[in-house]
Parts: sequence; C-alpha cells; structure tokens
Amino acid sequence: MFPKFSYGGFGVLIAALLLARFSAAAEPERFSQTQPHMGVEFEVIVYAVDDSAAKNAIAAAFQRIAELDKKLSDYSLTSELSLLSGASPTAEPVKLSDDLFTVLHAAQLMAVESDGAFDVTIGPLTKLWRRARRQKELPDAELLKQAFAAVGHRNLVVDSRATTALLKKPGMRLDLGAIAKGFAADEALAVLQKQGFKQALVRASGDIAAGEPPPQESGWKVGLAPLNPDDPPTVFVSLRNQAVSTSGEARQHLVVNGKRYSHLIDPRTGQPTTGRTSVTVIGPRGIDTDSLDSAIAILGPEKGLKLIAGRKDTHAYIVTADDDGGNVRTLMSPGFPHVQD
Repeated sequence: MFPKFSYGGFGVLIAALLLARFSAAAEPERFSQTQPHMGVEFEVIVYAVDDSAAKNAIAAAFQRIAELDKKLSDYSLTSELSLLSGASPTAEPVKLSDDLFTVLHAAQLMAVESDGAFDVTIGPLTKLWRRARRQKELPDAELLKQAFAAVGHRNLVVDSRATTALLKKPGMRLDLGAIAKGFAADEALAVLQKQGFKQALVRASGDIAAGEPPPQESGWKVGLAPLNPDDPPTVFVSLRNQAVSTSGEARQHLVVNGKRYSHLIDPRTGQPTTGRTSVTVIGPRGIDTDSLDSAIAILGPEKGLKLIAGRKDTHAYIVTADDDGGNVRTLMSPGFPHVQD
C-alpha cells in the first residue's frame, strides 16, 4: 500500500503559486489606435488582458464614430445633416435618425440656456469664415449680411415627440462642429464599456470621454491646452468617468491689419470673437462639455461661469488675453478639480 500523508499545506502552496502566476499574466495592457474622423484625429485607448478582444472593441468603437460622421458631418454633401440643411426651408417636419435628433435636441437646449450664444444654425457664417481663413482676407460684407439672415436657433424647430426637425428659412446650414465630437466620444466610450472594457478613453482632438482609469491610477491625467499651443501644459485634471472639452482659437484664427479674428463666431452678431481665449469644461458627458466650452467662449468668463453654476459636477477653467498675448486673465469655477504636475 502507498503511505498516507496530507496534501493540505502543499496544495495551498501550489494554489497560491498558480494564482500569483495567473494574476501576473492577467495584468491589463494598454492598446490604442488613431483614425481621422469629423475633420480631426480620434484616438481610442483601452486596457485589456486579451489582445484580440481589445482590438475588436477598438474597431467597434471606430465603426460607431464613422457611423456618426456619416450622419452629422457638414462637410459631406450626402450626410443626413447636409441633406436636411439642403432642404431648407422644409415644407414640413423631417423625420430624424435617433443620433441626429439626440444632437439637435441637446443643441437647442443649449441655445436657449446660453441665450443664443450657442447655435448650430450658424453654418452659413462658419462657411464664409472658413474660406476667409484659407484666403487670409475678410469675407465680403454683403455675403456676410446674407448669411447672417439665415442664422438663428428659433428658425430650427425640433419636435421631441415626433423626433423631427423643421427649418424655417431658405439657405439654412446646420453646423454641429461644436457638439458632435463630444457626442461621438461619448458613444465610442459606451461601445467599449458595453463590451466589458471599463478602463478606456476616447479622444477627439479637444474633446475627451474617459471611463475608469488605467491600472494603479486614480484617474486619467490630462493637460489643459495653454493659450500658446506650442507651450507645454501647466494645468492638469484627473478624469474618472468624466468628459473634458477645450475650445480656443490658438490654431484657428485670421489676422488682418493686425487684428485677430477667432474661428469662434457669435451667432447673435455674426462676428468672430477677438482676443485670445481658451475654455476648458469638465462634466459628466462630452455632448455637454463640447457645447458648453463654445458657449462660454462666446459669452465671456463672467457670464460663462454663470451658465454652468447650476450644473451638477460641471466645472470650467478659462484663460483670456489681448490679441498680443498681454493682459492674461485666469478664472475658474469653484472647486475646479485641477491637479499638480
């Protein structure tokens, strides 16, 4: 007969060694990919233990972004948005996809809250000023007057029950450039999370949607863009299941006769803002932070801070300066969650 002895202590040791080996092998790795969409570079980052699953999830996230690009782009003549604009004035309400309705409904709410400082009907003006920046000369005054006549959020009627939109004036052109990227980042992050990838982040140029932080970290550390884009960031935030968006004119502006014209256009006047501005907003959703940073940039610091005062878990960091970079002012909402480098 074989001798009898206990496996208890030895078995526990083996189990511990196997667990340690498994834990080490299961440490999540960082996977990332970039693709151009909506006129900017999107980056998708996930931490995962399975290479194949991570790549499939990233591909699914980019597929969702591409799907939204085809619907929400004002550059593509065949997008749902462009076809809607091209039908203006619409004889009757036009049925919208769920995605376009979601964005237009959010945009109209922001238009009302900001007293018209945020307005997606600004497309006729942005088209003229884009051309002006390319040609390095101011738009024709008469063309600006004609474009301004088609702008106004009250000319766009979005029906929540029927999920339709009505465009009241001819020549209307909807521009979702200040809200669609934040929404796309939200949606791409949701795709990753539904597939079980909680430690993830989606970046769309100045718009970021972040999930759970990387392993051993309390948050995703993000540097805020300074007024001079060539300078390194000096202010940082830590994100965890939050979004952050930054709007500024550092790389998109026109200088004529020494005067600096921003790409940020006030829908209420038809004129670009002047001076230098950088606005960063942190909040629960990218669709909101993306539109809020633009609205605050138009309203100015004081009115902008009032706009977010009643919003839960929403904060703003604002830097302004004169055209020549002098007279720098920095304002932030109470409790702005910045961290040290």
